[in-house]
Amino acid sequence: MSKVVASMAGSVWKVLVKPGDAVVEGQDVVILESMKMEIPIAAESDGIVKEVKVAEADFVNEGDVLIELS
Repeated sequence: MSKVVASMAGSVWKVLVKPGDAVVEGQDVVILESMKMEIPIAAESDGIVKEVKVAEADFVNEGDVLIELS
C-alpha cells in the first residue's frame, strides 16, 4: 500500500479522486491552496484509491496522509 502525502501545509481546495478510482504515477489527485496559490499533489505510484483521508476545506500539514492507494 502506498500513500499520497501533503508536500506543504495548506487547505484542501479540491479532491480529484474517490475510492475505487485507478490512478497512475504522476496523476494529480488533490489540489492544495496555500498563500493564494494552487498546488497540485500527484500520486507517486500507480494504484487504486483505497481511502481519501481528507475533505475539501480541511487544513493539512506537510507530511499528512491525503490518500491511501492499494
